[in-house]
Amino acid sequence: MLSKPLHDALNEQINHELSSAYLYLSMAAHCDAENLPGFAHWLRVQYREETEHGMKFYRYIYDRGNAVTLKAIAQPPTKFKSPLELFKQVLEHEKKVTGLINDLYALATKEKDYATQTMLQWFITEQVEEEKNATAIIEMLKMVGDSPVSLMMADRQLAARAGS
Repeated sequence: MLSKPLHDALNEQINHELSSAYLYLSMAAHCDAENLPGFAHWLRVQYREETEHGMKFYRYIYDRGNAVTLKAIAQPPTKFKSPLELFKQVLEHEKKVTGLINDLYALATKEKDYATQTMLQWFITEQVEEEKNATAIIEMLKMVGDSPVSLMMADRQLAARAGS
């Protein structure tokens, strides 16, 4: 069984992960509306990953003999100024999630819950990758600038991301 503080925090993290998924799906919808199908594809893959992350926490809570309590998910923004600004928001969001994961790890350490610390190691590694990927796309978009041809090439590159 999880301690009450850790159980509550892990339940809250499910909400954060599913909120992240909802944000990325909203971003994908915006990109589809802007005729950027490659960007939309990349963000839909991200949406699915975040949903999987939420389910990892969901299953872990049950594996430890506790109950899951789902909370409401806030409506995400629906409009974004540009692909560059959108991905700057992606990076800031991922940094926020990194902080949340780090806080969970600190709590698991305080509670001397070694199993949860081990489970959270996967998320810590994943967050390094998430921030790296967002940063790489931001740097690419900075190089693209306002060039429509370059933006189309970037869109094509993001469309190649694995996932359906």
